[in-house]
Amino acid sequence: MNAKTAAPLTIGKVARLAEVGIETIRFYEREGLIPDPPRSESGYRHYGEDSVARIRFIKKAKALGFSLAEIGELLSLRAKPSGSCANVQAKAHEKIAEIDQKIEALQSMRTSLQGLVVECRGTGPRSECPILNTLDAKETSCT
Repeated sequence: MNAKTAAPLTIGKVARLAEVGIETIRFYEREGLIPDPPRSESGYRHYGEDSVARIRFIKKAKALGFSLAEIGELLSLRAKPSGSCANVQAKAHEKIAEIDQKIEALQSMRTSLQGLVVECRGTGPRSECPILNTLDAKETSCT
């Protein structure tokens, strides 16, 4: 590295700066989300500041609900010279639709469970508990 290039970062330093564990960095490397860094003659990984930025990008995307595969797609879109903001927006719209489906499913589960709680008096033997009896029932749906 020349005088204008920052000194290489160790995996521990990258982990601290990106606020992740060392194993997370190794996992992202195995998954292809961050490139394998060059190694010193003694075998130590040497990372650049761009690795910290990339890991932070991955963390933020995960916090928004993107899977690792989807994050890989976003990283590819970001790196493509021909990529457009419209492509990224389309991915975000797909994620919103997926989140909406999950919210709908959670609301349905909540409604079903709420109905069972209302049915249950909270007294009496467990053998008469409508919540347990519903969970024990042979049918596969609680709705």
